[in-house]
Amino acid sequence: MASLSVSIQNEDFDIGQEHQALRAQDERVGAVCSFLGTVRSQSDGQAVSAMALEHYPGMTEKAIMAMLNQAQDRFDIHAARIIHRIGELMPGDQIVWVGVTSAHRGQSFQACEFLIDYLKTQAPFWKKEQTPNGARWVDARVSDDDALARWGIEVPRQAI
Repeated sequence: MASLSVSIQNEDFDIGQEHQALRAQDERVGAVCSFLGTVRSQSDGQAVSAMALEHYPGMTEKAIMAMLNQAQDRFDIHAARIIHRIGELMPGDQIVWVGVTSAHRGQSFQACEFLIDYLKTQAPFWKKEQTPNGARWVDARVSDDDALARWGIEVPRQAI
C-alpha cells in the first residue's frame, strides 16, 4: 500500500525537504520523480502581475486524494504527495509540487505525469490572473483535456 498525502496551503514549501520526506526510511525506493509548477509572468500573450487561486476546502482535498488513489491503482508506486498553494501568488512563485516514488523510474515518471495531467483538469481550483487589462479567470485548455485523454479519461466538452 502506497503512502499518499495532499496539502492545500497558502504557505510556500521547500521541495528539497519534501523530496527527502517522500523517500525517507524506504529502502525499496529506486526512483523519485517530481513536478514543480510556478506562476508565469506571461499568459496568452499578456503580462501577468499576480494570480489568485481559490478552492473549496474539503472538496478539493477529497478530489486530489481520489486522484492519488487512481495513480496507486494504475502504477506500481510506493508513495505520492501533492502540495497545491492557494491565495495570492506572484510570477515565479511555486504553485504545485507532485512527488512520486517507486522501485523503477518508468512507474514513477508515468505516475507523476498522470497526476499533473489529472490535476490540471479535475482538481477544483479557480485561478484569476491580474493583467494590464484587468483581472481574468483562467479557462480550461483543450490541450489539458487532451493530455488527460491519453490516460483513458475523457473530459466532457461543453457545446458553444
